[in-house]
Amino acid sequence: MKVAVITGASAGIGLAIAERFVKAGWAVALLARDAERLRQARAGLEGKGGTVIDLPTDVAEVEQVEAAARQVIDRFGRIDAWVNNAMTTVVAPAAEITPEEYRQVTASTYFSQVYGTLAALRQMRRQGRGRIVQVSSGLAFRAAPLQAAYCAAKAAVGGFTDSVRAELIAERSPITLSVVYLPGVNTPQPGWARNRTGHEQVIPDPLFDPRLCAEAVYSAVRSPQREIWVGRSTIMMALGQRFAPAFADRQAASMMEAQMGDPMPPRTGNLAEPVAGPARIDGPRRADVVGLPSEFVTSRGATAFKLAVAGGLVGMGALIGGALSRCTARRFR
Repeated sequence: MKVAVITGASAGIGLAIAERFVKAGWAVALLARDAERLRQARAGLEGKGGTVIDLPTDVAEVEQVEAAARQVIDRFGRIDAWVNNAMTTVVAPAAEITPEEYRQVTASTYFSQVYGTLAALRQMRRQGRGRIVQVSSGLAFRAAPLQAAYCAAKAAVGGFTDSVRAELIAERSPITLSVVYLPGVNTPQPGWARNRTGHEQVIPDPLFDPRLCAEAVYSAVRSPQREIWVGRSTIMMALGQRFAPAFADRQAASMMEAQMGDPMPPRTGNLAEPVAGPARIDGPRRADVVGLPSEFVTSRGATAFKLAVAGGLVGMGALIGGALSRCTARRFR
């Protein structure tokens, strides 16, 4: 039986990922901070026939991540896949996020992926194989207002992963690293996040199902890809930032108001400690969820998109250049 380790696995996308691996017959180790919610998640997955262990772990602490990896190896003898999914955020203007909050978001969202990757690599090198998947966000391509700490941490994940992947290629290692970039997803997280805007956070449409994200992550393990873009909004963010960054700036600015929901007092949220809540996958907006069961694009498709857009821009430039040339020639006749 193959073994997967999933961080941030007690609810939302992480729990959906665990459910997908259980469905495929994998043994799963669940890592998250909240012991009671982890217990609920484990019970639910065991009810679906899964072989599951729950390991209360603060993945922002390297010693706890390494201890969790040892427990997985002691129980199962191997780690075939490691999915770095845990995150936190602070919803507030950048100037109102404190240095300590920047540090905490960076630790749980970026350093957790560093620690998880290094712990996985130690075992996978001994095995001679393995799959590591980093769960990132379209906001790593095109940052949004009110989430500066989170966007910066997710952008850092890409740089770290590219560097490690290059080293593995140089070693001719069979271990693979993939990054899955997610859109807005209907999970409990917006209601758990630290928020000082005075308004409930609203994830702008289109909103996607956590199970779509889980399918993309599982596909990165089953058939490794360098990157996977999930959802039409992630594709638009990636291409917009690459080919029309000034326009993307203005579009991002328009998201400021779109993220503001009903008035609420400031919320401490789950930045420093987990908040109470059940082990559930879905957030409160199931009626707003869109997307097809396989609405994601792998690296090959993403490259094709980039080439198509670049070719279109070149063609448009040639047409405009030709038109200007003809106008200039007529002008000086």
